[in-house]
Amino acid sequence: MKKSILFIFVFTFIVSYACADEIVIQMQLVSEKGVGKNIGVVTATDNQYGLVLSPQLGDLPQGIHGFHVHQNPDCSNVVQGGKPVAASAAGGHFDPLKTDKHEGPYGKGHLGDLPVLCVGADGKASLPLLAPRLKVTDLKGRSLMIHVGGDNYSDLPVKLGGGGARIACGVVR
Repeated sequence: MKKSILFIFVFTFIVSYACADEIVIQMQLVSEKGVGKNIGVVTATDNQYGLVLSPQLGDLPQGIHGFHVHQNPDCSNVVQGGKPVAASAAGGHFDPLKTDKHEGPYGKGHLGDLPVLCVGADGKASLPLLAPRLKVTDLKGRSLMIHVGGDNYSDLPVKLGGGGARIACGVVR
């Protein structure tokens, strides 16, 4: 009897893990010159607590960086004011409920806010992040964006958390 229960438990765990939705997103550096070299991947997986994002990235500046889901699946540049703007075709932060609020991954604002991405002195990011209000299906047909500098998850004193330019982008297929 105990073996049967153990078998059922293990089988259920394996099946639920195998059936978990997962996608791998290729990330590239971006600049006013366009999409650049591949810097690694972010694996997105659903679990009971939300969306787990597991980065395996390199060639990034050390520090904390704003990390967001953007509306469009396009990392190319758009010319604005006569100048190309890095990855601007990705549009704004993913906000399907049209909250127009920047309140972080645990707030009630737009869904595009992700926890900050931490990059070590070696230029690598590998610390998994949890986005409790998202699922893998929310990412499909969008893009992931890494910004210069941190994110204070507020629209004050600077709109959109005060993050800087877009430095890396990946299209979610």
